[in-house]
Amino acid sequence: MTDLTFQLLALLFLAAVFAGFVDSIAGGGGLITIPVLLIAGIPPLESIATNKLQSQFGSASATIAYARRGHVSLRTQLPMAAIAVIGGGVGALLASRLPANLLASGIPFLLIAIALFFALKPNLNDTDSHRRVTPRVFGITAVPLVALYDGIFGPGAGSFYMLGFVLLAGFGMLKATAHTKLINLGSNFGSFLVFALTGSVLWKIGLLMGLGQLIGAQLGSRLAMKNGVRIIKPLLVISCLILAAKLLADPAHPLRLWLGV
Repeated sequence: MTDLTFQLLALLFLAAVFAGFVDSIAGGGGLITIPVLLIAGIPPLESIATNKLQSQFGSASATIAYARRGHVSLRTQLPMAAIAVIGGGVGALLASRLPANLLASGIPFLLIAIALFFALKPNLNDTDSHRRVTPRVFGITAVPLVALYDGIFGPGAGSFYMLGFVLLAGFGMLKATAHTKLINLGSNFGSFLVFALTGSVLWKIGLLMGLGQLIGAQLGSRLAMKNGVRIIKPLLVISCLILAAKLLADPAHPLRLWLGV
């Protein structure tokens, strides 16, 4: 369905601006754009595929903004991004073969745990801390695992990347945010390629929303670089909790079915 009214197109554009703003700081932009795409009457598969297209513009825009200010080195991080591309593509290929409800059952609780970690962990700031694994080990373990999840299911992938960079790589909050955008771009691109080959992407809508993502990501990344952990930490906690609540509120969630509510 591509024949949308001007009002719906304007809504999609504004939603993409807001999503790009939030996603460039704390992740969770898909929490905004996918429901709006569904409200516009676009079928679920096309909504997910089109979301993968438009979200890349926001991730790329934020990555460039952070790189210009020296918060991420594109050259040294490209191999890790390439691994994320492969992981996202493989995940998208597996998506149709794996029962999504198995993933959906545990993800909300992981997101709540991440929110509690960032909310309660003392001394979280923009200064790097103790690194628990080398960049190479991080790139061949944490990155492909999250990228695979991003391709299969998606919600919360940015939060999982953030957790990995802070907990394992020892990055400060701002540096972790900057690096998350690049790796998230990689896994989004990998899964997008698969969706594009299947003809599921609505190009005109995706490109229109991509423009909105560009604008929102520039605004959000500038705010993050100006305020650092003061804005990143609360937004990350809030986005994790909202996403967890949204997943648990789904009538088809396995826990609700098991409890009969």
